[in-house]
Amino acid sequence: MKRLVVLVALVLAAGCGNPLAGGGEGGASGDIIIGASDVGESLLLAQIYAGALRNAGASNVTVRPPVGSREVVVKALQDKSLSVVPDYSGNLLRYFDKDTTATTPQDVYAQLRQKLPAGFEVLDQAPAEDKDLLVVGPQLASSGVKTFSDLGPRCRDLVFGGPGQWSSRWKDKIKALYGCEFKEIRTTDTGGPVTVAALKSGDVQVADLFSTSSTIAANGFVPLVDDKNMFPAQNIVPLVARGTLSPSEVAALNRVSAVLTTSQLTQLNVEFTERKRNPLDIAEEFLARNNLKS
Repeated sequence: MKRLVVLVALVLAAGCGNPLAGGGEGGASGDIIIGASDVGESLLLAQIYAGALRNAGASNVTVRPPVGSREVVVKALQDKSLSVVPDYSGNLLRYFDKDTTATTPQDVYAQLRQKLPAGFEVLDQAPAEDKDLLVVGPQLASSGVKTFSDLGPRCRDLVFGGPGQWSSRWKDKIKALYGCEFKEIRTTDTGGPVTVAALKSGDVQVADLFSTSSTIAANGFVPLVDDKNMFPAQNIVPLVARGTLSPSEVAALNRVSAVLTTSQLTQLNVEFTERKRNPLDIAEEFLARNNLKS
């Protein structure tokens, strides 16, 4: 998945307070501690959650990035040094059930709720996803390649660019589902500038990017429809330490999820990564725009 490194201290210095301060005891003291990973999108979501909770009447909310790997997050939720973190449904399900075959948003979410260990809960998932996409340039798209099924018979003539682990994860899967065997698979980067440059220059004709990447529209790339659901759903979902939120606080986060779309999440990323705006300001504007402020 796309992961943009955040210089948290610098970015947050301009904000009203430092979300890194305090919060170590979390649920033990009744505080609501929101975790975020060291990526821009996660930080933005954490600030949105925090704002929504404060607007619902919570006065003891702290955002505490960066947290670390999912293993670290899970342990922190278990001991309630964290209360809630934004996460991705497909990756979270695979953490708890490595053998899952669920791919659609509904199936992934349903299985995730079944597989969660005691002490955890997931709140409502958002329509917004940040998931793998195969994208092509406009010329290939205009020749009739709109879906993965359209791509399949053409793969033998095309060079693919993506992350180093793509072959081990998806090479056999795309062959089995779509009959796609690329002429060459090149390691570029994980949805970043190297991949974008390679697709833009024509060095590769197909690339793996992410659904909230602002570079897709900015460069006129065309995302293909994964018509047989090769890539699992990755809807945004709050992962919560059970018992750390009140019913009204749960409802507040569910209201956020109800209005958060992929297009909105993409725009939030544009504001942060391209326009270099403060995440606190971006979060406040999102809440106001969606009538989530008290």
